[in-house]
Amino acid sequence: MMLGDMGADVIKIEPPGGDDTRTWGPPFVGGEAAYFLGLNRNKRSMTLNMACKPGQAILAGLVRASDVLVENFKVGTLEKWGFSNDWLEANAPQVIRCSITGYGVDGPKGGLPGYDFILQAESGLMSITGPKDGPPTKHGVALVDICTGMLASSSILAALAARGVGPDSVVLWGQALGSGVAIEMARRGKGTRLVLAAHAGS
Repeated sequence: MMLGDMGADVIKIEPPGGDDTRTWGPPFVGGEAAYFLGLNRNKRSMTLNMACKPGQAILAGLVRASDVLVENFKVGTLEKWGFSNDWLEANAPQVIRCSITGYGVDGPKGGLPGYDFILQAESGLMSITGPKDGPPTKHGVALVDICTGMLASSSILAALAARGVGPDSVVLWGQALGSGVAIEMARRGKGTRLVLAAHAGS
């Protein structure tokens, strides 16, 4: 959303049947949820079954023609479909991959799926929300999701700037919890890294 607001041509890939948030209402505008329309402004959308070969071929063509690939699948999903970092380096070396996960790639919870509500609780954010003497309370907005998206956006901009000083493509690994909300950028081939992190409550 933020990159689209800055002028990026964003193509959102939705599963067959479309994004579930299209029905998150009321309110609705023209049959679609205002929530969906607000968060997906300045984006073009298409549905694609990426688990089948024809869908993977279409995705491969899109990736080859793109500057940035943002995904938040469970760890290993893109690799299972054939889109490993080695594939990207060989077929789309210009692409910056921003991969957002709940708990990162490795570590004690590496690879597990994440959910905003759970991460608010595990990070301690819910302990400082709600009535003074009441139980831990969920924030009124998906704050972990929002912070992760903002950090991903700024990290992608940093990666685009870094790409201009060398030939190597860039990988961004994001995790919503572990050491707070973290996005790690690694330039393939060089091994240099830029880590941008924001801890819950800071």
